[in-house]
Amino acid sequence: MPIYHSLGRVPRKRHVVVRPGERFVYEELVGNKGFTGPSSLLYHLNRPAAVKGRRLLQKLQWEAEEEQGLAMRHLFSKRLPVGGGVVGGRVPLLFNHDVAISICRPDHAEDFFYRNGQGDELVYVADGGGVLESQFGHLKVGPGDYVVIPRGLLHRWRLDPALGQAHLLVVESASWIRTPERYRSELGQLLEHSPFCERDIRLPRDLETRDEEGEFPLVVKQGNTLTEFILQYHPFDVEGWDGHYYPWAFNIHDFEPIVGRIHQPPPVHQTFAADGFVVCSFVPRLYDFHPEAVPAPYHHANVMTDEVLYYASNEFMSRKGIESGSITLHPDGLTHGPHPGRAEASVGQPRTEELAVMVDTFRPLKVARAAAAIEDRDYTRSWL
Repeated sequence: MPIYHSLGRVPRKRHVVVRPGERFVYEELVGNKGFTGPSSLLYHLNRPAAVKGRRLLQKLQWEAEEEQGLAMRHLFSKRLPVGGGVVGGRVPLLFNHDVAISICRPDHAEDFFYRNGQGDELVYVADGGGVLESQFGHLKVGPGDYVVIPRGLLHRWRLDPALGQAHLLVVESASWIRTPERYRSELGQLLEHSPFCERDIRLPRDLETRDEEGEFPLVVKQGNTLTEFILQYHPFDVEGWDGHYYPWAFNIHDFEPIVGRIHQPPPVHQTFAADGFVVCSFVPRLYDFHPEAVPAPYHHANVMTDEVLYYASNEFMSRKGIESGSITLHPDGLTHGPHPGRAEASVGQPRTEELAVMVDTFRPLKVARAAAAIEDRDYTRSWL
């Protein structure tokens, strides 16, 4: 993130004694790419590396379905059972070496802190909401929010039952999730032609500082393994921090769509970038305004990409038979396009009310075994 942010008490210079002659305060540098990427400097009341014990919890195995061959897929994610927490309740559906896409329908808060040490996380909050708590402060989240949690940041979710059953689309990335390069200046500022800007991005607020000693479980994911560490001090003992590396949120309804006289290609909807995939937002917008325009997308073959669409509403200009929570996979090697009658019906229409998140991967995706129970078996024949 290019935005500098600071909360709480920080000294005027880095790496100096914070309170001369008083209690010693401990620095912690967090960031990516070693010491050459974005980072933040946190100031702890206690030693952040003080660990009282550890134990192996689980070796994660992402099991692909038995070989089914090449096919277009449609999954009903809201038919997955409710259960688990935001970490333990994730159900993997699609994955490769660059990205893993899961659905989570949690029914309780977990009693541990969490750190993903092997990848960034992008969580789309389709339903529900609450607060993401971290050492950087609190971040309120609700329906339509993208929540970006960079690799290695300690946090925990506190979902609010009053906001309804939470339904989360979780995208785990082996590389850094960031804003698209073509929308940024050489110094990182989002440019005038970007469909969103820094004013739309929400940063952590309400820094909570807790000076407590005891036993505080932290679950760390690394090497597809979950390991529990027992911390001696409460990890929210940060009295201040500053930098460019922290969790942040952006609501899909703040994405300003780029439209034209004729159909605009999917890259105009791009919202996030990573090394092995991109994420796009399809939002309510005016249709193309050439008098003879066909607003529905043309047939295309997705050469060198697999296309995943998560439908956040029941409406999508080119699809029939989808529901809120539907997920479609259109893999490289197969031509797809609007369902019969959808292109014709789009002519002359003034706007669309669709809402969807698209993940385009540059390497083929595997379908997890859990997808079989929620699959629309007739989807391949839906263009007849």
